[in-house]
Amino acid sequence: MAPTAECSTRTFTSTLSPAAPPKRAPGAGKSEPKRRSGKMTVVQALSDDGETRGRSLAAMRRARERERLAMQSQNQEKIAREVVVPEVITVQELANRMAERGGDVVKSLMRMGVMATITQSIDADTAELVVAEFGHKVKRVAESDVEIGLRGDEDVAENLQPRPPVVTIMGHVDHGKTSLLDALRHTNVVSGEAGGITQHIGAYQVQVASGQRVTFIDTPGHAAFTEMRARGANTTDIVVLVVAANDGVMPQTIEAIRHARAAEVPIIVAINKIDLPDAKPERVRTELLQHEIVVEEMGGETLDVPVSAKTGQGLDKLVEAILLQAEVLDLKANPDRPAEGTVVEAKLERGRGSVATVLVQRGTVKVGDIFVTGGEWGRVRALLDDRGQTLKAAGPAQPVEVLGLNGTPLAGDDFVVVDSESRAREITEFRTRKRREASHVATARGSLEQMFEKIREGEAKELPVIIKGDVQGSVEAIAGSLEKAAGDNVEVKVRVLHSAVGAITESDVTLAASTGAMLIGFNVRANPQAREMAKRDGVEIRYYSIIYNVIDDVKAALTGLLAPKMRENYIGNAEIREVFNITKVGKVAGCMITNGVVKRGAGVRLLRDNVVIHEGTLKTLKRFKDEVREVREGYECGMAFENYDDIRAGDVIECFELVEEVRAL
Repeated sequence: MAPTAECSTRTFTSTLSPAAPPKRAPGAGKSEPKRRSGKMTVVQALSDDGETRGRSLAAMRRARERERLAMQSQNQEKIAREVVVPEVITVQELANRMAERGGDVVKSLMRMGVMATITQSIDADTAELVVAEFGHKVKRVAESDVEIGLRGDEDVAENLQPRPPVVTIMGHVDHGKTSLLDALRHTNVVSGEAGGITQHIGAYQVQVASGQRVTFIDTPGHAAFTEMRARGANTTDIVVLVVAANDGVMPQTIEAIRHARAAEVPIIVAINKIDLPDAKPERVRTELLQHEIVVEEMGGETLDVPVSAKTGQGLDKLVEAILLQAEVLDLKANPDRPAEGTVVEAKLERGRGSVATVLVQRGTVKVGDIFVTGGEWGRVRALLDDRGQTLKAAGPAQPVEVLGLNGTPLAGDDFVVVDSESRAREITEFRTRKRREASHVATARGSLEQMFEKIREGEAKELPVIIKGDVQGSVEAIAGSLEKAAGDNVEVKVRVLHSAVGAITESDVTLAASTGAMLIGFNVRANPQAREMAKRDGVEIRYYSIIYNVIDDVKAALTGLLAPKMRENYIGNAEIREVFNITKVGKVAGCMITNGVVKRGAGVRLLRDNVVIHEGTLKTLKRFKDEVREVREGYECGMAFENYDDIRAGDVIECFELVEEVRAL
């Protein structure tokens, strides 16, 4: 057992003996020199003669760049370009046309003594000097030349193809125009069922039973939409004049007749509501004679169709009359050319941006086309028909919704497809500038004309208004109606500070708060941030969906601005029986009330021999020693006049009150 223990002890001791030092990894000792190999010590720098050290990477890059620039300057010759210079051009645009750096153009202007930034505009003379300095040729053009050739050439007869008629339905409000439009929609064999057209865009196309198509334009019936109706007549082929059989010819009916005649458009008379017991179609035909519209039944050439939008009676005959008139007109257009048309309506929608309803009049508009409309331009991002279906292209007489505008155009603006984005920008810049100049000139002219009148009559009181609406046509119509709301009254007027399409935003509330303006939302609402700001700043936002209500409320507000009319109301008479001299008070008249009542603070006149010798107010009115408010007929009292003492026994005091009367416009 002992040897075993000893052996185990020796084994344990050997286990506790110190381990051999670990071997160093190969190359570990060279890590320090390797780390410092890319650096130079002071000793190396002083002792090195420079032959062994290479050039740095940055120095090599700089050398290569210098060589490249030198090669470019040797090989590249200056290209002399013909630069088109309009009457006004921005510095950046001028630099782009010369293919020069904007900074170089700014430096050139500074050398000429013109301090202009890259975004500022310069006149044609200055631009010509800059172009000459850079060695280019100048081609001066008038600013309006940018629109030359915009409409393209006239179409030749062999390229023309038949197109659907464009029909505008006009008539007096409440004569059933909207009901007739709805009834005609239900005749659309494509939609198949009532309400098939899910999206109303101001213009729509209906396919009738014969397979032919008819395009209808919806123009509102209120008198405020005169301009919109006039635009509708100018874009239409046929006018359907709706007259109620129980109401006859009304003011807006006459107005619609004038628009149709001015546009030289044939009229079809639709005598509506013939299902009513008091309907008198003959009366309508007779009244139309006064306005030189002679229907066929009376030996004339104007078609007339008795209809009932409610029961559907006569609708098929109305469609037949429209197609017959279209056949006589022989309507044709060329679809194989860049599109041209008219904006029927425009609005700003959340998630879709500016959307314009366009009636294509000739050519075909396709997705991806670059276009100009009024003072805006864009690229067609999507085309939608009146049912909300996506289209790839739209031909003549087809109404479509166009998405992809940079801004919201005005209803009635032209719509033209152009060949390039630069051309579109140039045209819109020119149009925007012209509109701005025209508005400034109109404002200045109005100010000059009204200057002396304002001096004579005093500054007119203004009711500032901010208008936001769902569509451009409504906004225009409301603004026009409100500006005329005061009528001939020169004391008050409406001033439209801002009008635009879209929801009410924080900037609108800020403007209303700072100017005290009336903030109107027509078929739009304020966003949550704007509502919160309006609540905080005490700005009232008024929402409307009917234009009559807007006009009535604004007229009421204007009436409040009018200075009230003061009317004199006689209340009583008193006779001076005796005059007393009282210390510290002066002369006091002892009177008897002979008629009515005399009130303290009321206006009084002093009559002597029926001649007014003083008019003023009562300083005091007493019964015995007590101050009283009023004294009635048959009682005695004491009176003293404010700042007047020439009173005698026998004089008569006439008492009156001034009553404010609210004036109407």
